[in-house]
Amino acid sequence: MGTQPSAPPVTDLDRSTGSRVDLHGVGRRYQVGGTEVVALREVELHVDGGEFVVILGPSGSGKTTLLNLIGALDSPTEGQISLSGTNISGATRSRRARIRRELTSFIFQSFNLFPALTALENVQFGADVAGRAGGRAHAADLLARVGLGDRLDHVPHQLSGGEQQRVAIARALATGNPIVLADEPTGELDFVTGVQILRLLQQQAEAGRTVLVVTHNREISRTADRVVELSSGRVVRDGPPPGGQAAVADLHW
Repeated sequence: MGTQPSAPPVTDLDRSTGSRVDLHGVGRRYQVGGTEVVALREVELHVDGGEFVVILGPSGSGKTTLLNLIGALDSPTEGQISLSGTNISGATRSRRARIRRELTSFIFQSFNLFPALTALENVQFGADVAGRAGGRAHAADLLARVGLGDRLDHVPHQLSGGEQQRVAIARALATGNPIVLADEPTGELDFVTGVQILRLLQQQAEAGRTVLVVTHNREISRTADRVVELSSGRVVRDGPPPGGQAAVADLHW
């Protein structure tokens, strides 16, 4: 089994250093009982700030594992991962927590909302943790932008699955962090709302943030700057959408 490279000492994390993502020879293996499961193999991936990248692949191809590694939720078995110039491969648990707080914003497929907090409070929490000024007003604005301006005081159990997903998206964007990672962000949404969210994510990329979206929906990949396809833990394609990039208004699913 490979060994993790040690991370060079970093005195601080600086969100102004950009939002570049670099993976060199990244692999991730798990032990399940007495069996070794290889989730990712020798992944090379380089994404510049301002890119909108869609990661495609069948179930079990390693998409979510890849997103979790980039988001510092997990560590690679081998290889190196750098975010905004900071090598996070050998980071301690506390350093990974700080990376998540200051560099990445994660949109989880399972929402991960606080059940006792209102929609507004859930989104404001994201802004507060990241130290963003104007938390409450900014949170209300983001909820309005995802179509929930009239649901600010509702707690999660009073919201539909699609509405909870939109709260989760607004909370991730409220951090202002330079790297946005989204796991099936339109999976619980109807087409009209899904298009609205895709436009919002594109706007984040246009503002200079790195946006990586995991999806099984190949139609969504048509809007990306780049499409990265995974199969059995390997990158099998990395390039522009086949047939060229499409406008969000041209999508159908």
